[in-house]
Amino acid sequence: MSPVGLWRNLDDKTGEAKAEIRITETGGAVNGRIEKLLRKNAKPDEKCVECRDERKDQPMVGLEIIRGAKKAEGKEVWEDGKILDPENGREYRLRLTPVDGGRKLDVRGSFGPFGRTQTWVRVQ
Repeated sequence: MSPVGLWRNLDDKTGEAKAEIRITETGGAVNGRIEKLLRKNAKPDEKCVECRDERKDQPMVGLEIIRGAKKAEGKEVWEDGKILDPENGREYRLRLTPVDGGRKLDVRGSFGPFGRTQTWVRVQ
């Protein structure tokens, strides 16, 4: 089981699909980019106005939101990476855990002792 592939993330509050994210592996680390925006009111030319680094004002489609997660020794978990929330521009410590036979991905972003987990669904 691997996080590599195309995933659909869902809004925590409404359960509606927000985006499709493509996770790839390069040099033992996984990275992920927004491939398609799925929100009803999404604009095709939407930019990351809240981003604070080189991603500021970059288009949301193609934006790298996952960086540098590596497979943990002896576990089906990828960690030590970062995930960007483009809605608020903050980066969080990241842990990716494939579940349900690789059909779902638990994506945990944390900051200090606080965090939240989203479950993303693999796009077939």
